[in-house]
Amino acid sequence: MAHPIRIHSFPLSGHAHRVELFASLTGIAHEVVNVDLAGGEHKKPPFLALNPAGQVPVIEDGETVITDSNAILVYLARKYAPSWLPSDPVQEAEVQKFLTLAAGEIAFGPAAARLINVFNAPLDADFCATIAARVLGKIDAHMEGRRFLVGDTPTIADVAVYSYIAHAPEGGISLEPYPNVRALLANIEALKGFKPMPATKAGLAA
Repeated sequence: MAHPIRIHSFPLSGHAHRVELFASLTGIAHEVVNVDLAGGEHKKPPFLALNPAGQVPVIEDGETVITDSNAILVYLARKYAPSWLPSDPVQEAEVQKFLTLAAGEIAFGPAAARLINVFNAPLDADFCATIAARVLGKIDAHMEGRRFLVGDTPTIADVAVYSYIAHAPEGGISLEPYPNVRALLANIEALKGFKPMPATKAGLAA
C-alpha cells in the first residue's frame, strides 16, 4: 500500500471495532482517527462531509471514502484481503447472509441491549433480550461441528458478528447457554493480529 487507510472510529462502537479488527487481522496499513461522539464531532461539517449520516465508522483510502461497517469490510476484503471473501458463489452468499444478520438481529438484539446499559439508550430491554436469544441460538446451532461461520477459514462474516456478540454480557445477555458461539469467539480471538474492543463494566460484565 502506498499509504495507510484512515479509519474514523470510536473506541466503544462495535461497528467501528469490526473495521479496526479486520485491518489488524489482515495486516492492512491503517491509522485510527477517534471521533469525539460525546462532543458532537460526528454532527459537525468536517465529519458530515465524509459521511452525511453522521456515523462511524468511515474509511478514507486515498481519495476513496467508504461508509457503513459491512460495506467497508467488503471493500477492504475485495481490495486487500480477497481470501476473506470467498469467490465461490455459494460461500459468498453465505457470507452475505451473516452480514445481513449482523445488520439485523445482532444489531437489534445484543448490540441494542448493550446500548441500554452502556449508553442509556431508550430501548425495550425485553425485546432486545428476545431478539438476542433468537439470533444466538441460531448461530449456536449453525456452528455445530464448525470452526468458523463459512467454510474452513475465517471470513468477513466472522468479523462482522464478533464485536457485539463478544460484548453481549455488557447488555445483560449471557453467552453461557451457547457453547458453540463461545467457541467461535475463541477461534477468532486466537487469530494472529486479533485486536479486542475495550470492555465496559455494565450488565453481566459489571
